[in-house]
Amino acid sequence: MRRVLSVTLLLLVVVVTIGDASRRIKNHRGGKHEKLRPASDCSAADTRYGKCEPELGDCGEGLRDATCNDQTDKIPCKIPCNWKKDIIDCKYKFGPWGTCDAATNTKSRSGSLKRALFNAECQSSVTVSKPCSPKPKKSRG
Repeated sequence: MRRVLSVTLLLLVVVVTIGDASRRIKNHRGGKHEKLRPASDCSAADTRYGKCEPELGDCGEGLRDATCNDQTDKIPCKIPCNWKKDIIDCKYKFGPWGTCDAATNTKSRSGSLKRALFNAECQSSVTVSKPCSPKPKKSRG
């Protein structure tokens, strides 16, 4: 009787484990390891990357071309919605925002190049601007 109970319990554990594993595979949506480019003979320096093209609109998830040795792959990329499109592949160190220009109702700041991503051609310094906030900030005190 013990042997039958042990075998039944073991079969129950196996069935539950298989069902759980198949449910995980079915609901799997991919992770960071699936977004990585497959291994190839090319190093990152030899690979030429295209501009990130968003799937919908001006920002969000998209694809970029990665070309090496006459082989082109599409790799996933992302354009943050709060960045300027022309400097997306370049990383800059920005200073503080300047004062609000009353004539244009904008404030600006400049940044110097920290690094270029995906072998992008970047300007050594850029200036970005944004609208001034409609309300002045309250001072604490």
